[in-house]
Amino acid sequence: MADAAVIDDFAGLVDIGGGRKMYLECRGTGSPTVVLVAGLRGSAEDWTVADKSLPSVFAEVAKFTRVCAYDRPGTPVGEKPSRSDPVSQPTTARDGVADLHFLLRAEDEPAPYVLVGHSYGGLIVRLYASTFPQDVSGLVLVDTLSEGLQDAETPAQWPIQRELIEGDVRESLLEYPALERIDVDRSFDQIRTAPRLRPMPLVVLSADRPWGPQIPSMIASGALPANVPPNFGYITDAAQKQAQEKLARLVPNAKHITETNSGHEIHKEQPQLVVDSIRQVVDAVRSGKLHLAH
Repeated sequence: MADAAVIDDFAGLVDIGGGRKMYLECRGTGSPTVVLVAGLRGSAEDWTVADKSLPSVFAEVAKFTRVCAYDRPGTPVGEKPSRSDPVSQPTTARDGVADLHFLLRAEDEPAPYVLVGHSYGGLIVRLYASTFPQDVSGLVLVDTLSEGLQDAETPAQWPIQRELIEGDVRESLLEYPALERIDVDRSFDQIRTAPRLRPMPLVVLSADRPWGPQIPSMIASGALPANVPPNFGYITDAAQKQAQEKLARLVPNAKHITETNSGHEIHKEQPQLVVDSIRQVVDAVRSGKLHLAH
């Protein structure tokens, strides 16, 4: 592989095979390469905050190692469609893993990777690490969606939760039929049957601003369907707390940061905290450690 592929900044479309191209941008130098994986309908831009007074995760990580971000199919960039070619929707975490694997290989971005996943992106990075253990040396999970959320709820509660996760996109689909949608249940089944994670440095970041008090006003404003129970945010909070604690037990000596002073989008509300967590994992990988010091 040419050295230029490792050290040059890159932003553009990459042919991943099968007649498809995906958008990727990479910056910085050094190993391990950090790969940022956004949440549902989030593009590479998700890692660059609009508030210029705050650090950008993408730009800050590029100062100490190689970093890449990309667009999954159907992830809008502002008011514009995804820069990656459309695919049949809905997709699953396994589809996300396959696309990311083909993308990194096609662009010759060398392993090992430290994978950073927000929300649904966390499901993808966990499955990637289980599927390609030799390629992944560390993980940062940013208020990640996990099967533990479903496990902590009753069969009657879960359909409401699933609707909130997937979102009501009927109107959006009229304007953008290729919009990313996911099959949450199938994705959870995929992670449940995947091999266990091997020991590696892991940081779990959990939001600490509760959903409970927010739900009634979100229902009143039309942001949530009228059939959502007004107290459902408290159900979500309790289930998510259990789910995040399970994530912190995925590998020995994982670091769980619960005081984040943030809602769900920690990488936008507290980007420096995410950057510092990534740096901890990168430093551990470089020193050959399998876990983080507490």
